[in-house]
Amino acid sequence: MEDKEGCSISIRQLRKDIQNMRDSVMYDAPITAYPLEGRKCYYRYSDPNFSIFNNELSLEEIENLRATIEMMGKYRGIPANAWIEEVLSNLEYRFGIKANPEHLISFEQNEQLKGLNFLSGVIDATINHQSLDIGYCTFKGNKIKMLIHPYYVKQYNGRWFLFGLDNGHERIANIALDRIKYINNTNAVFKKNDSVDFETYFDDIIGVTIPGENMKKESIFLRFTKERFPYVMSKPIHQSQRIIEGKDCEVEIQVKPNKELYQQIFSFIPDVEVISPQWLRNEIIEKIKENLKRFSICAE
Repeated sequence: MEDKEGCSISIRQLRKDIQNMRDSVMYDAPITAYPLEGRKCYYRYSDPNFSIFNNELSLEEIENLRATIEMMGKYRGIPANAWIEEVLSNLEYRFGIKANPEHLISFEQNEQLKGLNFLSGVIDATINHQSLDIGYCTFKGNKIKMLIHPYYVKQYNGRWFLFGLDNGHERIANIALDRIKYINNTNAVFKKNDSVDFETYFDDIIGVTIPGENMKKESIFLRFTKERFPYVMSKPIHQSQRIIEGKDCEVEIQVKPNKELYQQIFSFIPDVEVISPQWLRNEIIEKIKENLKRFSICAE
């Protein structure tokens, strides 16, 4: 079969193109086959007014889509994000929209971060319910091998994390991509996620570290300096954050304490004071004392 310019097109390719055009996400084209004599048929739109080039977006929607393309385009060219190229190309072709060539928007991006080369494979495995054989190096330097059923991928503080069922321990594992040494697809039957709702899984914490089952949610009271308080109000530490009425620059958050809570608190020093619970206040005081000792040693 040849097109109008004399180029050869296989029947298989033609059928694949028609299938893509019929896809509701791609074009949702109302293509219908009309029979001819024998086994022959021809295709046309059942709606004669339909065109894949008709753009039904409003001006506001077009600008929003352009901003999205520009945002995602920031990650073009990174090998781990090859899938973004396909998504953006489809959007640009379907709607005829290109990113603003002036590059007016910038996003934080650490191309030196280890593990980015695994991101595309991890996302594909999560979407396609493909179990993974993962070689991993723990924070303490221990090298382990895991069979993981991937359920969820999350970015936090510039790093990527995979959450999935650890087949060996029957628990949800938190796997930092920058500590992965290798990943391979396996023939192990994928175990479906029937226990965890990841839409609410992180509601009671800051970050991605889930504390042990015995760790309960607590009310954490923090007092800030007047200079820092407006920043905390414009960018809440946690979704549960509320202002304490009658108190000067004081807020409450209700979370399960984890290492990211400590990191957040220390990121505000010297403009923050832990009011309660007392055990957390004492721990922060001890950590500050330890840090001061290090500075004293350096000063000698």
